[in-house]
Amino acid sequence: LLPGRWIVSAIVVGFLLDSLLLLSTDLRIDRTWALVGFVLWGVVAPAVWYRVRKGATRPQQIIRDVTEGASLFAIISLLGVVASYPLAAGHHALIDTDLERVDTMLHFNWMTWYQTVADHPTLQVIGRTAYRTIFTTPALLVAYFAWTDARAELRLFIATFFIAELITLILFPLFPATGPFTAPWHGTVQYMPLSGFYQDQVTLALRHHQISAIDLGALHGVVCAPSFHAASAVVYMAIAYRAAPPLRWPVIALCSVMLLATPVEGTHYLADILVGILVACVAVWLAPALLRLATRPAFGGLTGFRQARSVPAE
Repeated sequence: LLPGRWIVSAIVVGFLLDSLLLLSTDLRIDRTWALVGFVLWGVVAPAVWYRVRKGATRPQQIIRDVTEGASLFAIISLLGVVASYPLAAGHHALIDTDLERVDTMLHFNWMTWYQTVADHPTLQVIGRTAYRTIFTTPALLVAYFAWTDARAELRLFIATFFIAELITLILFPLFPATGPFTAPWHGTVQYMPLSGFYQDQVTLALRHHQISAIDLGALHGVVCAPSFHAASAVVYMAIAYRAAPPLRWPVIALCSVMLLATPVEGTHYLADILVGILVACVAVWLAPALLRLATRPAFGGLTGFRQARSVPAE
């Protein structure tokens, strides 16, 4: 079982780094009702978890694991989105031209892909629905692991997602771009993807210091490359394939559609998606290595992944 203190320590470090990034770019968190909601949730969820942490009964164990998994996933996601804003405010030259060149080398035409979706309303509905599953698929995985008493697998999933997010944020400033959706349009847009023009508008506004506060109730994705939707999709598929057999093929099918929808709905170059897939592969490899380190006798752990499931609740 990956020690909970490792995950909590990583989150604390993430919170401190977010704070430093915000200070360095003169950004702050806007005081809105969304902030109040997050603060209340940050109080209630730990209180519920603490109440059932020992898991004396099976229902208590399920509540504990659902609360733990959902809370950690939400915190990690929020920290990542908030960090992307100050990181997007950098002054490195945009590399959209380079990313377009890579797509050309790969024989991928974004406009053709977009036009195909724009001409078929059914593809639009499927794509928008699949793109939004970046948050529903992990909910299914968390619920499955809680229901099957797979706490070790749950924590491994959280750690893998965290590592993928961290690598994405480290690479993001090296690939600043506004996405392929902005340049072609000078008139009426035939079909507006879910990401719209936010990636371009928010990024440029941050670079010109036109945004001073981040509204937690109106967060927008600003990461172009690596595509975190692509990274998340591969992480979900790998975890489901390895640790959730009943969900294996449904998750793979759903995430495959999300990958196909990401170029248009997320306004991403194919290059973004390929780098995101690579990020996920590294995270999927690195997380079990971290687990093996945690379960070495020197760290007070056990020697096997399956053995960890029998460890009493912390």
